[in-house]
Amino acid sequence: MKKTLVLFLFAVVSGFAQNAANSVSLTVKIANRNSDTITISSGRAFKQVVPINNKGEFQTSFEGTKDGGMFRLNDGKEGTTMFLKNGYNLTMTLDTKDFDESIVYKGIGEKENNYLAKKALFDEKFEMELEALFDAEESVYKAALAKKKANDIAMIDGKGLDEKLVGMLKPSFEQEEMFLIQYYQQKAAAKKMEGIVSPSFDYENHKGGKTKLEDLRGKYVYIDVWATWCGPCIAEIPHLKKVEEKYHGKNIEFVSISVDVEKDYEKWKKMVTDKQLGGVQLYADKNWNSDFVKEFGINAIPRFLLIGPDGKVIKADAARPSSALLIELLDGLLK
Repeated sequence: MKKTLVLFLFAVVSGFAQNAANSVSLTVKIANRNSDTITISSGRAFKQVVPINNKGEFQTSFEGTKDGGMFRLNDGKEGTTMFLKNGYNLTMTLDTKDFDESIVYKGIGEKENNYLAKKALFDEKFEMELEALFDAEESVYKAALAKKKANDIAMIDGKGLDEKLVGMLKPSFEQEEMFLIQYYQQKAAAKKMEGIVSPSFDYENHKGGKTKLEDLRGKYVYIDVWATWCGPCIAEIPHLKKVEEKYHGKNIEFVSISVDVEKDYEKWKKMVTDKQLGGVQLYADKNWNSDFVKEFGINAIPRFLLIGPDGKVIKADAARPSSALLIELLDGLLK
């Protein structure tokens, strides 16, 4: 779940940008940089790739926004959210070894962007604390969310931040709370399935023929429900390959089930081949409406499941391949 809230905030408020014929100036000084370019973007409307200059800096100016809008800066592996508007002239410094912790802004617009950098750290810490509350009563979980929302509001009220930014953020706090409550309820529903015999499937195998869940009985089965259009799904592929390699020859099968719609069927076949995806690659018969997908209540991807050798559900919402929790779980099962 790491940085889910940071990206959720950007997704919610990035649509507020309004183009205008003014410019933003930005200089970025990066220690231990991951790349010789940075990318600055705002949704699908704006994207700029900035190369390093002869001073060892990333320096650019570009068309700003009328009242201000949210932008995303990425340096290879990591990124941060910024609020930029016409007339802003900022210098940003950071060290990729401590990316979020080291970000400091100076210049016109520093107050707003130093706030966003601080909020990103707060949100990341809260996400880690939230993990421990998924097994708590819903009332305890909701109380933690209410406390966070109150703190979020306190961080912006009366602090002299740009009115446009404040107006964009306040609705996002409400939406974030609703999103996290739904996330809790999804995990609670998934937990109820643990210990029961798993729903089955009978799906087309990329290598030919069809594969049933029962064909894998006697082994642990780690299932990745994904689609070719899903960015977070694609981001997990390198991690999944490493996990598959680590447990090669052990009593476990790695199964990937695509919920791509029919028009993307050929895209699925090609991606499996081009990316040399391992494990058992299956194509769900009715995408999101497949019985197996619906019985697990899957309405967002990627989603990971772990089935035992006896066919019973061990985890109906298992850790991602990128999480150390998955290795801890599998090490305990596959001693």
